[in-house]
Order: sequence, then C-alpha cells, then structure tokens
Amino acid sequence: MRLKKTAVAVSLLMASLNINSAVAEDGMNIGGSVRVNYGMKLYDDQSKDKGGDLNFDVLTLKFDGTHGDWGLSSEYRFASGKNFIKWGYGYYNLDPEWQFQFGINKVPFGNPGFISNSWWFGLPYYLGFEDDFDVGAKAVYDNGKWHTDIAFYKNGEYNSGDTKAYAPDIFNGTVAGTEYNNQETNQLNLRQTYTLSEGDLKMVMGGSVEYGQIYNTKTEKNGDRYAVALHMDAGYQGWKLQLQAMQYEFDAENPEGMDNNKIGLGGAGWQYEVASKGQIYSVNLAKTLPTSWGSVKIYNDFGVMTPDTDDNSFDNSYQNVTGAAFSAGPIYIMADYIMGKNMTFSTEKNDHVGLASNGGGWDQRININFGYYF
Repeated sequence: MRLKKTAVAVSLLMASLNINSAVAEDGMNIGGSVRVNYGMKLYDDQSKDKGGDLNFDVLTLKFDGTHGDWGLSSEYRFASGKNFIKWGYGYYNLDPEWQFQFGINKVPFGNPGFISNSWWFGLPYYLGFEDDFDVGAKAVYDNGKWHTDIAFYKNGEYNSGDTKAYAPDIFNGTVAGTEYNNQETNQLNLRQTYTLSEGDLKMVMGGSVEYGQIYNTKTEKNGDRYAVALHMDAGYQGWKLQLQAMQYEFDAENPEGMDNNKIGLGGAGWQYEVASKGQIYSVNLAKTLPTSWGSVKIYNDFGVMTPDTDDNSFDNSYQNVTGAAFSAGPIYIMADYIMGKNMTFSTEKNDHVGLASNGGGWDQRININFGYYF
C-alpha cells in the first residue's frame, strides 16, 4: 500500500513534461528525490501504541534529454521490495505548438496535472482516473490558451496481474476471494481545455472523454468501458479551487454467475474491488503563503464516489484530506490528516471502493512525507 503513496509528492513538485517545458539546450538532465514517510493509523491500536512508523519511502531517478526537436523523458522508482517505471517516452516537437509522444506517458483525463493537492491523491486516483500512465501514443497541442490531448493506449505499463503499476489498472487475478479475468486494452482519450487569464485570475476549464475495451481471458470476449469528466482549476492571489465531476462505467464480459456490478483493480502494491459504474465528485481548496525560507500551502481535498446501482450491497465512499505542504529549497514536506469512510487505503477495511459500507463512521490516519530533491 505504501508503494503507491510514494509517488504523490514527487509528482506534485515536478509536473510531467509538456510542450513549453523542453530543456533549453541539447543534452541530458538527471534529477530525482529521496523520501521517507511517517504514518500513524488512528483506527489501529498497535499503530497508536507505537506512535506510528517511520519508513524509507522511495528513491526516484528522472532523466530528461533533448537533441534538436527530439527528446526523451523518464522516471524510475526504487521502493521497499519493489522498483518500477513511472513514465518513459520519446517525443518529437513538430513546431512550437505540437508535440508527439510514444511510450509510457501520462493518460490525459480529468484536471490537467492533478485533481488533488495532497500526497494522498484524490478519490479518482483509486479508480485509475488521476495521474495514470499507460503504453501508447499521444499528440499534444498548446497555443497558450487552447490545449488538446489526443491519445491511444494499447495497455497498461505492467502485466494486468501485477500490482506494482504506479496507478491502479484493471486487475487479472483474485480479489477479495473473487477470481477476475479482465485486462484493459485499446483505449482512446481526448481532453480539451481552455485557459482564461485576467489579471491575477487564471482559470483552466475543460472536459475529458475516455473509451476502451476490457478483454476477459476466460470468456475470450471484449467488454468495454468509458469515462467522461468536466473539470476546472482556478487560481487567484495564492488561492486555488479545483472542481471536477465525472461518470464512469466498466462493462466486462464476465462468465455467467459473476456480479457485473463490481470489478477488480490493482496497483500501488494492492488489489481491491470497486463498483463498476458510478460518479465521482471532487472539491479542493488551497492557499499558498510565501515565507522568508520558501512557501507553505494549506489545503483541503474532498471526494465522494456514488455507485450507480440500486443494489443495497453498494454504498457511497468518501475521502477528505486536510494538510499542508512546506517547501524550502530542495526540501519538500507534506503533512496530511486523512479521513475516509468506506474507502480503500483510508480506512481499516480497505478492500474496496463503493461496495457495502465497512464500519459505521469515518476512520482517520496521519501521514507525513519528507523529501529531498536533487
């Protein structure tokens, strides 16, 4: 479980490469980070009795290189017991407005960048709709106001039966006692945004569409899946407001007798079940305050998932993260107070999102991630 959280703070500090962030001169830039993590589960007596745990989190290595209009970008991560690639792709700048990428690149869906401020990600991440990376090709257009992403992905970056992928993908294996035989394949993405700037106000508004297939290795049939989202990211004098509403559905061709209202996902070193159809709503608010030594960002990220079924064995899932990020030179620290209800990773019963409610209330945990960037 700790493996996936590893990735968040690095990504929050160093955004993925885009058209306007190419290296100024030909050559290779190498960077990365070293991180440790403190966590305490307030719903776990042993964790509270020990005062939490402090563990090595991750070593990341990032490579960015250019030669004329050609370039490459990659990041590899070494965590406790696992190492994995986050992204790795080559690209070509056709002109100042168009870039083409091929390899493991970021899936263009939802709010550009992140629909979260915290190290814990937003709720869409846990269903594979935030900061996801897959294998395929992407065309990116940006003229300063209009931004368009068009992409095709053949499959996820790792085998569908492996949970070490950076972001959750459809899982081919046993989850919570149920055998799933599904693999994601042949995915199309389109995202369109428009940036409005007026004085200190900057607002990025847009929409995203995703469609793909689900191959079932037992029935040897293709099902399908889709997701649509409307999103907005607004900034004004250090304030930031993020809003996103999305609808998704996984429609797998499972063997007879299986419950098609749920599906298995795997990633972050964990596997769990989610409602196969539903809505996710996100509301995030943050304020960045400059200091003499750097900056402090205070934030609250809230998300709710509502399963789209009349079956009473499903229920809403909630996640709320209140925290602060401290930046001082190469040091970046994120301190989060996480509250979850019926939600994987955030609660004591962490094997699903959107299924029958686990427990009667909100579970809490504390997480502090310490990073040194080089």
